[in-house]
Amino acid sequence: MANRMILNETAWFGRGAVGSLTDEVKRRGYQKALIVTDKTLVQCGVVAKVIDKMDAAGLAWAIYDGVVPNPTITVVKEGLDVFQNSGADYLIAIGGGSPQDTCKAIGIISNNPEFADVRSLEGLSPTNKPSVPILAIPTTAGTAAEVTINYVITDEEKRRKFVCVDPHDIPQVAFIDADMMDGMPPALKAATGVDALTHAIEGYITRGAWALTDALHIKAIEIIAGALRGSVAGDKDAGEEMALGQYVAGMGFSNVGLGLVHGMAHPLGAFYNTPHGVANAILLPACHAL
Repeated sequence: MANRMILNETAWFGRGAVGSLTDEVKRRGYQKALIVTDKTLVQCGVVAKVIDKMDAAGLAWAIYDGVVPNPTITVVKEGLDVFQNSGADYLIAIGGGSPQDTCKAIGIISNNPEFADVRSLEGLSPTNKPSVPILAIPTTAGTAAEVTINYVITDEEKRRKFVCVDPHDIPQVAFIDADMMDGMPPALKAATGVDALTHAIEGYITRGAWALTDALHIKAIEIIAGALRGSVAGDKDAGEEMALGQYVAGMGFSNVGLGLVHGMAHPLGAFYNTPHGVANAILLPACHAL
């Protein structure tokens, strides 16, 4: 049986990795970015860390900061409209899973307009063209959306979340920079860290697992188990380890799938707007006691 692995074209790791963004943009010949993020990250100065570098390099940009937790179809459509009217030719996702997922949906629909209803992307999305180029900058150590071929959107009318799986949506470049994650409050570090741990555990035991993904998931569990408590307590070295561990988990589970915990966590998010990492933390012990 043949096993497929899909990963970013390029990934930069370590503190200061975002400093490589401007060179990547120039090397690829991109002209103008739409930055997809949320208002909190703008207000607390995280987005400015990227914008300041782009301004210094003379790179053009616009911004959509309307992303909300558990992003909805409405948010995707709003972001798509901003992109189409911005003159941008590539996307920069700055944030946790919600901005990353919103950015993927915008990029996919922009190049595959037949899916403008968003709902028709559910499941194995039958798109024909790759997404608009995406550069991904995670600000949480958890979702690993910057390296996955999955994204999750909430249907607010039907009160349900749906998963879209599409090799066309993976960001071209990821910047795994713990400097962009240090500002997370302890509760968010804990929740997103448990999300990463859940990815590694479920990816290891899923039916699609094989030797390479097993190696990735075992290593991810080792890193996360050793760093999560310290990261929550504010240890910067542990925070950098978490940034790496969650990415390693994403390399694995994106290519083999997850399990019951995530299958149940998504309805919790849709019905009660439960943060995804918190939902996983509630469900992980119970599901693995079965």
